[in-house]
Amino acid sequence: MDAHVTDTPEPPRFAGWAERPTGAPGPDRPGPPRVPPRRRHRWRWAALGTTGVLLAGAAAGWAVYTKLNGNIRTDSATERELRKWESERPPAGPPNAENVLLIGSDSRTGDNGRYGRAGGQRSDTTMLLHLAADRKSATAVSIPRDLMVEVPHCKRADGTETGPRTAQFNSAFALGGAACTIRTVEKLTRIRIAHYMILDFVGFTRMVDAVGGVEVCPDRPIQDTEAHLSLPAGRQTLHGEAALGYVRARKSLGNGSDTQRMQRQQQFLGALVKKVQSNGVLLNPTRLYPVLDAATSSLTTDAALASLKGLYELVRSTRGIPTDRVQFLTVPRREYRFDRNRDELVQPDAARLFGQLRRDLRVTVAPAPGTARGPVRGGGGAPSDRPQGSPSRAPGPGPVFPGTTAERGSCE
Repeated sequence: MDAHVTDTPEPPRFAGWAERPTGAPGPDRPGPPRVPPRRRHRWRWAALGTTGVLLAGAAAGWAVYTKLNGNIRTDSATERELRKWESERPPAGPPNAENVLLIGSDSRTGDNGRYGRAGGQRSDTTMLLHLAADRKSATAVSIPRDLMVEVPHCKRADGTETGPRTAQFNSAFALGGAACTIRTVEKLTRIRIAHYMILDFVGFTRMVDAVGGVEVCPDRPIQDTEAHLSLPAGRQTLHGEAALGYVRARKSLGNGSDTQRMQRQQQFLGALVKKVQSNGVLLNPTRLYPVLDAATSSLTTDAALASLKGLYELVRSTRGIPTDRVQFLTVPRREYRFDRNRDELVQPDAARLFGQLRRDLRVTVAPAPGTARGPVRGGGGAPSDRPQGSPSRAPGPGPVFPGTTAERGSCE
């Protein structure tokens, strides 16, 4: 007898059952709440608005970068001239230690014409800035413009060449521009110059204005018609034009020597560095922009620094240096034996200073004994026969040279 087979009834099917994947919303599993069309439109506009703001910000940032980057001038002729004399240049120093030559030009071209006429461009101020490899100190060494030095073969702007000569230091810039000045400094110090910056009068005044002025404390009123300077005695803040007159004045301050003018420049730059650090300029884009705009608008550099990125990297590497380790001093020098209106190096003191910097060894500065107006005096109060800028014995490692720091500023 055949077995009776009973068909198992199929479960009821709902519309769309086969099309719905497991776990999908259904009658027994409600889906996410439906977004009203009006709210979807609002979200779309918000997303579009945010995207627009970001794009506008990026465009503005790019415009700022392009402007600042375009401000900087590259001196390609200097690069070519230095490559030509590469075999005569000193070798590079310790890794990461950098030597930058800062040149203040008294050129009267362009906007600088309002400062009168000059017989060609000259280096009004020159400093060799040494940045330690560990970036825990920075040492700026002033080179007197009247220092007698050996100027090597140099190429003039018209293509002719000059022979080697013994001459005033600032004549190197007049003869062959930055390349001639760099090679003269390298010959003098045996220190390899990695970068250089040339800043003119207009650039200096804009820099001072960008940080809101710099405080100075002259001990008596100053009247200097040549520097267009009229200041009362006492603590005060100088802005662009007055600041330029203050650092350039020579005959109306002190004994009228370039020595005291260099000391005043060092104190002023120290006060400028201190203000930039204390006001948080380097960490605040709103405050940093006018400083960068002022600096780059009148700046000529080597190719490696001729971009905002190159300058920023250099500044960023130094912003952690404490102000008491940002040091200023002048090369050890004395009256030139053949002309009391000129200077010459004091040896072996100058060689010792250059050797410390060349090997990236410690150099310390301390206030010079005595007063700025009188002779340098020793501990017993008698006039010292030690030449200006000569080191004293250091209590710790490294020699101590007369100088100042950014911590002291110009009113300490």
